Amino acid sequence: MKNVMNFLKEAGVFYLATAEGDQPRVRPFGAVAEYDGKLYIITSNQKDVYSQIVKNQKVEISGMNSKGQWIRLTATLVRDDRRAAKTAMLEANPDLRGMYSEDDGIMEVLYFEKATAAICSFTSAPEVYTF
Repeated sequence: MKNVMNFLKEAGVFYLATAEGDQPRVRPFGAVAEYDGKLYIITSNQKDVYSQIVKNQKVEISGMNSKGQWIRLTATLVRDDRRAAKTAMLEANPDLRGMYSEDDGIMEVLYFEKATAAICSFTSAPEVYTF
């Protein structure tokens, strides 16, 4: 999981795909954190992406780093309403404090479960991680 998190941080921007009925939806994300042995992302419960995740927790992520490697991550997202998990996300991504706080009622942190990630390139075999 650590290699996956480091890859996503290095990429800076990665793309999260959800489903809305039979239509895929993709949007950029950039914040990740590790807490309690799990990899987390953050969003607002006011956004369509959150409603889509509530209806169908299966997501995919893709992103690319400056070395020409890319990642494909397939997982289920699980909501974590613990204040400590929210604090960990904000401490790992302090710029988010301008948008969110632990007690604002809109911040949602979600962790990856049943995850499989492949870091790929044109020059070597994929590195595959499950967590």
